[in-house]
Amino acid sequence: MARHRGDDRKAGAAAKAASHKDFTPPFTVARPETQTVPFVLNSPHSGRIYPQAFLAASRLDALSIRRSEDSFVDEIFAAAPRLGAPLLHANFPRAYLDTNREPYELDPAMFHDTLPPHANTRSVRVAGGLGTIARVVADSTEIYRAPLSYAEADHRIRTLYMPYHQALSELLENTFHRFGCAVLIDCHSMPSLAGPIEDDPMVPRADIVLGDRYGVSAAPALTDAAERILTDLGYVVTRNTPYAGGFNTEHYGRPAHGLHALQIEINRALYMDETRVTRGRGIHKLTRDMSEFVTRLALVDRAFLAPTVPPTALSAE
Repeated sequence: MARHRGDDRKAGAAAKAASHKDFTPPFTVARPETQTVPFVLNSPHSGRIYPQAFLAASRLDALSIRRSEDSFVDEIFAAAPRLGAPLLHANFPRAYLDTNREPYELDPAMFHDTLPPHANTRSVRVAGGLGTIARVVADSTEIYRAPLSYAEADHRIRTLYMPYHQALSELLENTFHRFGCAVLIDCHSMPSLAGPIEDDPMVPRADIVLGDRYGVSAAPALTDAAERILTDLGYVVTRNTPYAGGFNTEHYGRPAHGLHALQIEINRALYMDETRVTRGRGIHKLTRDMSEFVTRLALVDRAFLAPTVPPTALSAE
């Protein structure tokens, strides 16, 4: 169907209006009364507030645009404060802004003006359409009906991305100062089948994939313990394939400094209807098991988590 330039202008204006939408608040920090374990749990992709202006700027309907969402992961790990660890989770959706990316991983094809020199336009994630401002949802369907302005992207990054990572950095720094080490557990979910553009399309995924950047972002003893606990709980677990960890694990995981980052990807077939984006009966068992997982992982010998060199300040910039 032909689209007139006036339609593009309206779509661009709608996208800009959405960027000023109050997510009230954009993210939530659920804190324990007293933090008793050196863990910070983070759910960056479970946000499910989709402003009407954003939907108006999209060519997708309200259900299709949720294909990249790690639905209900914040609920699955909601017991974290009761177990002694803070939980940070986004309320804005991944399709709107992805905090598991560098600050400025941007695709020039999405914008009607020139990007600044500091934008990373050549990353693998940008090439796949899944930069800081995503071009597509998980099945490679285009999100926007019209190009955006760089000012729109910059606004989202400054008002959502930067405060989110400031909060995450503070949680990790406070944890380190309290315990002498800190562990980021970056919580995600994955489609039950490999996507059409992946190396193994339509191949079923394991129950859980642990990502530690092939041993770089976390002490091996921590990943070993996580795999052992999850296997004991009855799950089929793999490491680093196909998800070794994104920006968060790469950026915050510095084991030599006593800062560890472990990504956990949960197969959505375990707990939800992937087509209708609704909770399934399995979500109750999975939630109990993830609470048990966190409880048992907290018993790992902290000598393995201690720094061997002085830590450096954390920042996403």
